[in-house]
Amino acid sequence: MPPQTRYARSGEVNIAFQVVGDGPFDLVFVPGFVSHLDLQWADPRIARFLEKLASFSRLILFDKRGTGLSDPVAGPAPLEDRMDDVRAVMDAAGSERAALLGLSEGGPMSVLFATTYPGRTRALILCGTYGTGTLDADDNPAGQRWPDNYARVRATLEHWGEGHTLAIFAPSADSEPERIGRGIFERSAASPQMARTLIEMVVETEVRDLLPSVRVPTLVLHREDEFIPVEGARDMAQQIPGARLVVLPGADHIPFYGDADGYAEEIEEFLTGARQAPISDRILSTVMFTDIFGSTERSAVLGDARRRDRDSRPV
Repeated sequence: MPPQTRYARSGEVNIAFQVVGDGPFDLVFVPGFVSHLDLQWADPRIARFLEKLASFSRLILFDKRGTGLSDPVAGPAPLEDRMDDVRAVMDAAGSERAALLGLSEGGPMSVLFATTYPGRTRALILCGTYGTGTLDADDNPAGQRWPDNYARVRATLEHWGEGHTLAIFAPSADSEPERIGRGIFERSAASPQMARTLIEMVVETEVRDLLPSVRVPTLVLHREDEFIPVEGARDMAQQIPGARLVVLPGADHIPFYGDADGYAEEIEEFLTGARQAPISDRILSTVMFTDIFGSTERSAVLGDARRRDRDSRPV
């Protein structure tokens, strides 16, 4: 069943969080666009990925304000307020210092946290993310590709709750049965208006000026053909002192899809200096509500070939 959900107080907002595992260090998963703490355990692929992270860490999960099980909010919040939700969750979870895994929109939040609280940040893992969301092609490392891709995402919001985001975020899994499950997740994770608010905040995000100030070990992890252009990842890696860039094959933005095991192994090796044996499939039988998405019989595993630029030192 899903882990116990608790709440942290961040100003006037209650932030839902969970703690999984009892590893030697804390790892905070800063989610991307939308999330739902309970429903994510209903998908065996997500559960497997999270269990892998929890096998070598004390994993702290949370839903951003306005999404999932956290309090709804009336409108957009400054990046500083959203970043402070990470601090509130760490305090409530009894975490003095943690590695931060920032996925997509969670990447800039993690960068801001690391530069604001360097003593509480063990390491950064920036996954499928960006330093700037500007639609000005002249000011974005990805040029015109980013505004073009952003427009595609924005268009799917006109049909929020129907699962059409899969075509952009996880094209390897885009099918009618999968869209049904994704639609349930979308409707549970955010309202249509909140989804629009969240995507509009992306283009207002700017942390490129902070990147040279990051002073913790950093892994920039990106899939080569995902909808956030890889040029943005290369730019981040170049600007963060000592950052390690790993570019994996594939077009899935969401790490739970495609070669999810390989993705998780990159994170494990960066944080621990080694890779464990593959986690047993036994976890799939312990997940609650596995038939919500009708995906118990499905799996999506791509080839093992990887393109890497890394060293083998632990952080």
